Amino acid sequence: MALTVMLLNGASFHGGCYRHKVLLSLLGPFLSNSKLYSSYRRPGAEPEKKLSWQNADFSFKKGIDQLKTQLSLLKKETQDYLLGPGGHLLSQHLLEQTRVLWQFRSQEDLNEWVISSDVEIGGKSKVYLKLGRNNQAALLYGTLNTEVPRDGETKYSGYCSMRSRPAVGSFNRKKYYDWSNFNSLYLRVRGDGRPWMVNIYTDPYFSHQKDDLYSYFMFTRGGPYWEEIKIPFSKFFLSSRGRVQDNQHPVWLDKTLGFTIGDKVDGPFQLEIDFIGLLKDRAHREEFAYEAYDKN
Repeated sequence: MALTVMLLNGASFHGGCYRHKVLLSLLGPFLSNSKLYSSYRRPGAEPEKKLSWQNADFSFKKGIDQLKTQLSLLKKETQDYLLGPGGHLLSQHLLEQTRVLWQFRSQEDLNEWVISSDVEIGGKSKVYLKLGRNNQAALLYGTLNTEVPRDGETKYSGYCSMRSRPAVGSFNRKKYYDWSNFNSLYLRVRGDGRPWMVNIYTDPYFSHQKDDLYSYFMFTRGGPYWEEIKIPFSKFFLSSRGRVQDNQHPVWLDKTLGFTIGDKVDGPFQLEIDFIGLLKDRAHREEFAYEAYDKN
């Protein structure tokens, strides 16, 4: 463990911040209670005086436990890879018509999601996430407040969101979503009549595309009945690794899914989500969600 500290010290003094960020990405699974991902600083707030790795809690025992966990994950990933795509036989994979991505039935299912609001920029909106009645859905609720923080820089406020955690494999490796067998996103929700944005966040390779996202407005009708919503991929105008994809082509996603409310209406809101899945709709023939014009 002393060697680890020496590596981090050397990276911070000799290679600037970039090297120690690379080391932290490799050592991430072996660090406990470390906040390594937040780089946002509110306007007017003092900058951090400590480097991010200095807030990490190094624990040899927890590191060994994490190593065992990561090796077991690697073993399972290897077995699934040898079995077939996604751990299924090739025949099952080709005939698959639907797939449930997220189903909310326990606290572990909720832990795969992160909530946020304009509190991060000094706003006053509040958002909460819990299991619904009889533990049969996720209940996202709170209060929207459009009051702008008086920091002299922020011009807009009033949003709340729920976002899935990035998929990672063993040893903190980035995983990709293979949705190539499907052409639509399928949700079962129950809202209060307010509009929501369904977002797909990108993780690009170039800094000028950082935090790009593709959105589709989901209008809930309110009332006591559940609503089933089907969103073709073409509606998102998805881009995967710089290539525009439509619903007739494979979609490999290194992204996360999210829901955002920001309709500039102060007051309470709530959204219940039963499940989020994928659908192969053979009746859908749209290849592009917008009008196309012939160029001269």
